[in-house]
Amino acid sequence: MAGRAQRSAAGPAPGLLLPPPPPPLLLLLLLAAAALIRTGDGQNLVTEDVTVVEGDVATISCRVKNSDDSVIQLLNPNRQTIYFRDFRPLKDSRFQLVNFSNSELRVSLTNVSISDEGRYFCQLYTDPPQEIYTTITVLVPPRNLVIDIQKEIAVEGEEIELNCTAMASRPATTIRWFKGNKELTGKSEVEQWSDMYTVTSQLLLKVGREDDGVPVICLVDHPAVKDLQTQRYLEVMYKPQVRVSQNYPVQGLTREGEPLELSCAAFGKPQPTDMRWLRVDDEMPQHVVVSGSNLLISNLNKTDNGTYRCEASNAVGKSHADYMLFVYDPPTTIPPPTTTTTTTTTIPTTITDSRAGEEGAIRSVDHAVVGGVVAVVVFAMLCLLIILGRYFARHKGTYFTHEAKGADDAADADTAIINAEGGQNNSEEKKEYFI
Repeated sequence: MAGRAQRSAAGPAPGLLLPPPPPPLLLLLLLAAAALIRTGDGQNLVTEDVTVVEGDVATISCRVKNSDDSVIQLLNPNRQTIYFRDFRPLKDSRFQLVNFSNSELRVSLTNVSISDEGRYFCQLYTDPPQEIYTTITVLVPPRNLVIDIQKEIAVEGEEIELNCTAMASRPATTIRWFKGNKELTGKSEVEQWSDMYTVTSQLLLKVGREDDGVPVICLVDHPAVKDLQTQRYLEVMYKPQVRVSQNYPVQGLTREGEPLELSCAAFGKPQPTDMRWLRVDDEMPQHVVVSGSNLLISNLNKTDNGTYRCEASNAVGKSHADYMLFVYDPPTTIPPPTTTTTTTTTIPTTITDSRAGEEGAIRSVDHAVVGGVVAVVVFAMLCLLIILGRYFARHKGTYFTHEAKGADDAADADTAIINAEGGQNNSEEKKEYFI
């Protein structure tokens, strides 16, 4: 009996055939099937991934459905036990128990850093044990946001370069550019250092005088931060803007013999320091008075016609504005047609004057005529004089004819004289009528 027992312990009896051992893959499948059979009651673990900003608090939750009072534990990425039920064997005080029951183990991790990122395992001590993992992802906002400008002070028409850098972020940030309220397009480059990313965006901007004092904004799009931006104000120098205005006459015609006053205004950056008046293609008249930015002609005449220019300059350049002067004739009186009645007629005259690029119609009403009255009076007096002259001439001839009537029948001169004298004696019989 002892010999048989020893032979049995040593191995099978000679001639006895045993089945070959199962292969490893088949063994794993058998173990998995057995585990499914043993957990057929539906008991399982549930958890969620966690995303947290560096320095904030991450909360890890291991929950059990259809709990049977099995033990729950939480392990870190290095497979070290953080909590076993409500006991913490790990000596990291940043882990704190938030809730423990037969169906949940909830743990908080304060002051999260990049080194805390990874997989954390929830285990349930069943037969066989169940396990599920949750991933903690740590977001790192940009450490610094800086705009560098190629030129602090630019001249209008120049193209300047601006660079915005967002340093040490995770994941890589997206940079957007704005000029005022208008979004612009830049070109970005990403550099990776270990687990961090540095992004630099370049913007090429052609500036004009309208950009002076306008902010250029660099804005960051990143899941770890909101409304992170920085800005720089543009400083643009530009040559003067010149404008000529007519002070007198105010929107009126420039007539011969009247005064003219012009003023010149210039704005630029830097402010213009040199302003002067000149006459284009001709010399300035001797009687023109220039006082600072004003030009005065006290008595206009036709020789003043021409283009007058105001020039202004600063460190950037020179600009000018022109005024075209046309001197009109002084007001004249135009008589109306002669009539038998006395009338006063006012004739409006509209004259269009164009100067210094301005178009407009300027009306002038200053002609009154009373010549009709004078013409009628003179004509009436002439007619009266003619009528009186003809009447007196005819009356004198008739008188002389009656005086000589006695002398017409005399034979000689002596008799004629006697008859004439005798005729005078009968003067009482003669009657004269004046009409």
